[in-house]
This record gives sequence, C-alpha cells and structure tokens, in this order.
Amino acid sequence: MKILSFLIPLVLFIHYSVLSQTTSLFNGKNLDGWHVDVPEMDKDSEATNPFIMRNGMLVSLGTPQGHLITDRVYSNYRVEAVYRFPGEPGNCGILVHASTPRSLYQMFPKSIEVQMMHENAGDFWCIVEDIEVPNMVERRGPKEKWGVTEGLNRRILNLTDGSEKPVGKWNKMIIECFEDQVKVWVNGDLVNHGYNATATEGQIAVQAEGSEVEFKKLTIRPIKGISDK
Repeated sequence: MKILSFLIPLVLFIHYSVLSQTTSLFNGKNLDGWHVDVPEMDKDSEATNPFIMRNGMLVSLGTPQGHLITDRVYSNYRVEAVYRFPGEPGNCGILVHASTPRSLYQMFPKSIEVQMMHENAGDFWCIVEDIEVPNMVERRGPKEKWGVTEGLNRRILNLTDGSEKPVGKWNKMIIECFEDQVKVWVNGDLVNHGYNATATEGQIAVQAEGSEVEFKKLTIRPIKGISDK
C-alpha cells in the first residue's frame, strides 16, 4: 500500500518550545521544517511541487493546489508575513491551528484560515474549526446557515476595505494567536479579531490556491497576550 506523503512527517512533529526571539519559518534555501500535502502529487509522480524557494523567498506557485505545513505545532505566537502577488492577483491564505489533513473537500486541513485573497485579506474561513467575532450575523450571514463543513457559511468577513497594497506591491500581514483568540492586521490596519476559537494550537500552513504568491518574510515569535495594536 502506498503511504501518502503527508503522513510521513507526522512522526516528526515537535511542539513549539518557547523562544525569546523572532524566528524565520523558512531558511531561504529549502523547505526544511515543512512538509507538502498536495493531493495531485499522490496520483502523479511527475506533478510539480507548487512550493519552492526562489531568490531566498518562499514561493507558492498556486498550482497544483494544496498546502505547505510546518512540522511543528505552535501555540501563543505572532506570525509576520510580507507577501505579494507578483503577477495576476488571486488567492492564497495562511492557516493557523492546522491539524487533521484533508478534512474539508479532501484538500484542506482542519484549521482556521486567515485569507490572503486579493481585496479580501483578513477574512476568516472556518475549516472544521470555528471562531466567533462581534456582529456575527452581519459578517457571516444567517445563523442557521453557519457551519464549519462543506456547504455551510464558513466565511467571516473582515473589518476593512482598501487595506491592501496594489498588485505587485508588498503587503505586511500580522497574525496573533493567543489562547482562543486570533487577531489580524494588514499593513497596519486591524482587519479581524476573533475569540472562542475551537482550537488553541496547531501547525501553520501556507496555501497553493491558484495564484503565485511570494513571501520575502515569514517569521514567528512567542507572545504572552494579544496586542492592542
């Protein structure tokens, strides 16, 4: 029986030890510390790995679709991403509190997605995990349609319009996860703040979701509480 490639790194999981400084999540040379979960790569041995290092940057090529997932499990941290769409604007995301692979649409790991889709950066998508925000009906739709699986309202709209830079320019996204809260800023604007999350720790994942995205910075550091700004 063929062992799926995303299962192999499970034996390597290491819980995030508290560090006293900011640490880069990629080394600028290779994908050490990460593993790839791309369903098409299970079926086609010649399928392209959509995650590469280029000129010292982490790049999601967008296709085939899937996820690049940290080997480590993290809790109580701040992630800073500096990213851009170098070509056509499109879709991507950073997933926090990721756990069980392919839990949604046989593609997405159980997680909370912080959306990076152009003009929608900072939306939450609930992926078999949940989170609450103020004004839930206004931002998520009718309560009876809320849910965390296929066919239900999993999207929670962000708080702002116009926080992103024009396509081709670099954006800075900050994500803080502390206990059951997730807070997000884009280019200095507070764009989302959720609480009562159903997960408080997990892996971090970057998506390949149809568009090329360059990351010239993706760092993490421990926090002892959520920032005011």
